[in-house]
Amino acid sequence: MGKGRLEAFSDGVLAIIITIMVLELKVPHDASWEALRHLGPVFLSYVLSFVYVGIYWNNHHHMMHAAKSVNGAILWANLFLLFWLSLVPFVTAWMGENHFAQLPVICYGAVLIMSSISYGILVRVLVKHHGENSVLARAVGSDTKGKISTGIYAAAIVVSFIHSWIAFGMYFIVALIWLIPDRRIERKLADENNGHHPS
Repeated sequence: MGKGRLEAFSDGVLAIIITIMVLELKVPHDASWEALRHLGPVFLSYVLSFVYVGIYWNNHHHMMHAAKSVNGAILWANLFLLFWLSLVPFVTAWMGENHFAQLPVICYGAVLIMSSISYGILVRVLVKHHGENSVLARAVGSDTKGKISTGIYAAAIVVSFIHSWIAFGMYFIVALIWLIPDRRIERKLADENNGHHPS
């Protein structure tokens, strides 16, 4: 099957997710700095979640660019990823409104770790479909960053029981790790287009 509908649907869902998060930013009724300060946790939660959704969109775009086609398993794996990402607006608003209280921060981490796991499942299903010697498989490699991220999420959830702000900081660290451009797929595609086929 062609991959066009999967990409278009995924882009649409991610756009809606960001829209929902923006709508959760309520305008303060008081025109004062104190009113803005009160909205600080809500805005901080929004910024972090916006970055995360942007990272997933960026990586998903590059991965699907390297993919040649999709099958039923890939469609379901993609839906599994979108399910967890669709929960981001809920946990974002809950965490921000409650000023990073313990349970919302734990649930936010749970959504992040499940999003990471589901993305990893999508990668593995795509690699299986295209073969271990495909451009996609060579570009993904061992996915060290993904494994490290999942480990940090798990650690942050544990830390949440001690201090939720430290856990929130750990979520920020993972986002910073992924903000560093990962051009593995771009390089592999460029090599393929130039006629190079590294092992």
